[in-house]
Amino acid sequence: MDERDRVLRNRIYGRLVELGRVPTIAETGADDAALRRLEDEHSLVLAPDRSAFRMLAPFSGVPTPYLVEAADRRWHANCAWDAFGVPAALGVDGHVSSTCPDCGDRLEVDVRAGVPTRDDLVAHFLLPASRWWEDIVFT
Repeated sequence: MDERDRVLRNRIYGRLVELGRVPTIAETGADDAALRRLEDEHSLVLAPDRSAFRMLAPFSGVPTPYLVEAADRRWHANCAWDAFGVPAALGVDGHVSSTCPDCGDRLEVDVRAGVPTRDDLVAHFLLPASRWWEDIVFT
């Protein structure tokens, strides 16, 4: 990634924090060629029609079962893994709410100083991390 794309990526994430939500593409001032490069670098994922940000990991541009309260805001994360990344990315404590995809039980976890307060939960990933980008939305 060159410096120009790094600056753009940081500007996009800066807008996310400033707005308290995933920004629109227009709100970032990014052009299609730059977005394509950032997507190729796995820095973001665009919606299939390229009209919006689908993922600005760990933040989701669409509602998901992984809701995170952090920095006095509510955010959607892309997956269980990313749910813990939201407080980390913001540098704050947080609270993760979700449901077990197996049994449907409600799951609540606080994150304090970067550490989940519960140690009795397990996450299962269907694919090894080396294959996540084969279909990152599915993963």
